[in-house]
Amino acid sequence: MTPHPRGTGGTAGMDGLPAVPLDDRDALVDRDPLDVERLRERLHEALDEFCARQARALARVSPECAPLVETVATLIRGGKRLRPAFCYWGWRGAGGQDVTAAVAAAAALELFQAAALIHDDVMDDSDLRRGMPAAHRRFATLHRSSGWNGDGDRFGLAGAVLAGDLCLIWSDELLTACGLDAAALARGRVVFDRMRTQLMGGQYLDMLEQALAGRNRRGSVQRARRVIRYKSAKYTVEEPLLLGGVLAGAPDELLRSYSAYGLPLGEAFQLRDDVLGVFGDPAATGKPAGDDLREGKRTVLVAMALERSTRSQAAVIERLLGDPDLDAAGVDTLREVIISTGALGAVETLVGELAEQARVALAASDVTGAAREVLDRLVGVVTARTT
Repeated sequence: MTPHPRGTGGTAGMDGLPAVPLDDRDALVDRDPLDVERLRERLHEALDEFCARQARALARVSPECAPLVETVATLIRGGKRLRPAFCYWGWRGAGGQDVTAAVAAAAALELFQAAALIHDDVMDDSDLRRGMPAAHRRFATLHRSSGWNGDGDRFGLAGAVLAGDLCLIWSDELLTACGLDAAALARGRVVFDRMRTQLMGGQYLDMLEQALAGRNRRGSVQRARRVIRYKSAKYTVEEPLLLGGVLAGAPDELLRSYSAYGLPLGEAFQLRDDVLGVFGDPAATGKPAGDDLREGKRTVLVAMALERSTRSQAAVIERLLGDPDLDAAGVDTLREVIISTGALGAVETLVGELAEQARVALAASDVTGAAREVLDRLVGVVTARTT
């Protein structure tokens, strides 16, 4: 399947679903940018259909494999669908039409995201994800409630590793079977493989920063920004955009524009996530208040606080950060230090600067049709979110 010439677009998808006319700016402004072209709903449908197919495949192995699929399906029913949205609009911005194959290719990123979340929760020993028990907790509960032999926690960890591995496999399978032609998939494979490798490197750097905690405060902000670049920023915005653009046959100049827009926006996304991990409302974030502090996350927010702190403030941070039993009073104490050092304000300023970089890059780009408007509005969705 080859994309239509750039700028042609279309008013309806090949799957017969209604779409927002590309020249109807008022219609775009009045809608959540993640819902334009009914994208979020169509992604949900594609993922539901895929999980149902995988459930049938595993049922042929044994009906007892059902919890693997159920765990994944439950997890991916949540989420904002940001990564698939950037992939889809990267495709549209390069002139690709609104076709089912592009939606399916974008949906593969949601499965990759699920793998990252499941494994991240194992590494961080997190209890909750999206307001529900993390995958390893679900499997541990299954073990205990069933009265099985052995250690329930070890069973939970093993089940989560397998579920995460399945998501990695399935992300590849969904992309390969999305319906785009072989030439497009060959181009996309380069981006997809690079993105997955970089994420694993970023995850390792995140672990390393916690292992090296307190050994060298010099350069800690730069190291923390390197972690978020490869652990989150690139695979949240830049690489999904590049994947969509490459699949559509985007020229190099447009791909460079995607990177100039996507990399700062991806970093702003993770900085906002770091702020929410400390100051967010648990009812909105789906995680306990201050969970990142209990896990000892060496975020840019924490690195800036340490860099700007007095000796006594630094001692408070080092004493409380990473305490798994940190109570509400301890969380409040760390919050007060982060605010009083000016770290929170500095991160908020940096988020604004990065968002502006993304907008300037988008304004100078050769993005077609509705994609320009949607990508501009997604800057606000990414940087001003509360979940």
